[in-house]
Amino acid sequence: MEEHGQAFLLQEGFFLLGTALVFVLLFRRLGLGATLGYLLAGAILGPYALGLIGDAQGKIDFAELGITLLLFIVGLELAPRRLWRMRSEIFGLGFLQVALCGLAISAIIYSFTPFTVQASLALGLPLGLSSTAQVLPMLQSAGRLNSPFGERAFAILLFQDLSIIPLITIIAAMNRNPNLPEGPPGWQLALLTVGAIVGLVAAGRFVIRPLFRLIGNLGEREMFVFAALFTVIASAALMQTLGLSTALGAFIAGVMLADSPYRHELEADVEPFRSLLLGLFFMAVGMMLDLSAIAERPLFVVSMALALIAAKAAIIFALGLAFKMKWRSALALGFLLSQGGEFGFVLFAQASEAMLIESQAASLFGAIVTLSMVATPFLMMATRRFREAPQGHAGEEREGPRADGASAIIVGYGRFGQTVAQILNAADIAVTLIDTDIQMIDVAQGFGAKVYFGDGRRLDLLRQAGCSDAQIIAFCIDGEQLDDAFLRAVQTAFPQAAIYARVYDRRSLLKIKDSPARFIVREVLGSAVTLSRAILDGLGLSVDDIDRAEGTYRKMDKERLSLQHEARDLRVAHDRIITEPLHLGRGREAPQGTE
Repeated sequence: MEEHGQAFLLQEGFFLLGTALVFVLLFRRLGLGATLGYLLAGAILGPYALGLIGDAQGKIDFAELGITLLLFIVGLELAPRRLWRMRSEIFGLGFLQVALCGLAISAIIYSFTPFTVQASLALGLPLGLSSTAQVLPMLQSAGRLNSPFGERAFAILLFQDLSIIPLITIIAAMNRNPNLPEGPPGWQLALLTVGAIVGLVAAGRFVIRPLFRLIGNLGEREMFVFAALFTVIASAALMQTLGLSTALGAFIAGVMLADSPYRHELEADVEPFRSLLLGLFFMAVGMMLDLSAIAERPLFVVSMALALIAAKAAIIFALGLAFKMKWRSALALGFLLSQGGEFGFVLFAQASEAMLIESQAASLFGAIVTLSMVATPFLMMATRRFREAPQGHAGEEREGPRADGASAIIVGYGRFGQTVAQILNAADIAVTLIDTDIQMIDVAQGFGAKVYFGDGRRLDLLRQAGCSDAQIIAFCIDGEQLDDAFLRAVQTAFPQAAIYARVYDRRSLLKIKDSPARFIVREVLGSAVTLSRAILDGLGLSVDDIDRAEGTYRKMDKERLSLQHEARDLRVAHDRIITEPLHLGRGREAPQGTE
């Protein structure tokens, strides 16, 4: 039995990963996005098509952890003060969207179907929510999550997550099932939510941050992954125990760590799990697509999905205009959030248990939600020329993707990196600083410098730190930590960025001389030359003679370095080492204090 179960798991894994790989690559190639590929792959594998994979509900319950990880990563991008700045969008725009869309769709269902008022509310209010799991990755891939447009979209999605609690309360209040145990009243859920949030904030400050500091001091790379996943799962488990939104708990945990030096390291550690689980989530949603329900009532499913998309797009477009968005951005926001969301499946199941709707209705409206999610990538492509301002339009500023990070990424904030960072800041160039020395990070924070913890030799962490948008990547790290292959990988990953590097000595320089770095400097060369010039000046040499001496040294050193590079041997070109005076001091005067 055990061997049979293992073989079955391997077989399922083969079909899931293989089909996802084919469809995601195909849909990426067609410019339709990964989400649609996952949905279609799941629909084909599911029980309503080929039937190669079973237990869709079990998989979706597990894969919802991907949404939790996604909200944690988004929380890491939003420092508390930035979240406070967005409060009017969250509680103003977000509240109006949930209320108006939910009530409007409930009215449509009540007007055009035989459902009662209670059933229409139980179906319509959940349909007012959008798909966080679909929208946020679309914003991230377009580079718009940190733009004003992305902030408004996220504000709505965050309030939708907060609204799960009152929606559960509303459905529970309309319960018709006498055998269903009554849950806690709404005011108690609200108090539990506030208490849980306060508890997570306190845990983040007094438990999680010291834990990451300890791990950083120990230098245990894999323990960061364990601690990151523990933080997410613990916060989600707390909220689930209280009957609250697990994604909200993970989001709060992320916000509490957004100002910490470990932000980029955490993003890099969690990102692979987030991507994998979100892919599984969308495949499970596709598997739950009841093709037989669509086949029985295709006109109803398609027309209701179109009505859902049209109603939400129109209302959100109007709200965007009311909140002083440009009409093109408001239109894009309406289309982006026009689909139904993953929480609809949860609320439909609860409404079915409360005997407000039949299970067939829950399955039918689940298909409507899935169909609306499938339509979103096509809708965004079809409306692109209406949503985007013409290039070079004189009267309208285009609101497109923008780099919200620093222009320069400095890896290493020791004595060398500190000088580079201060000079760049003095020239009004924003920098992001990365280092692995916890004690140095703490000291730098005491002087007002924000240094993030992380290994700058990891491409995934560099990507999280903003290297995709940066103009400069400067490696100011100690020792012989750089090599030609790594710098070539950095250049390939971030072709728009110029690479600058500091190396320890001549041997280190020869290791990366063929690399794509624009400029490489030896650690003590500049300071040694500066000291030498000061000595010659103190001896009374003229500026011309000092320049001549420095130029001679640099010429001989360059020739020696070139010969050593060709021979791949440090022992050659000894004749290029200056060991005797060259009698350049013609303008020399006796220094003071000597005869």
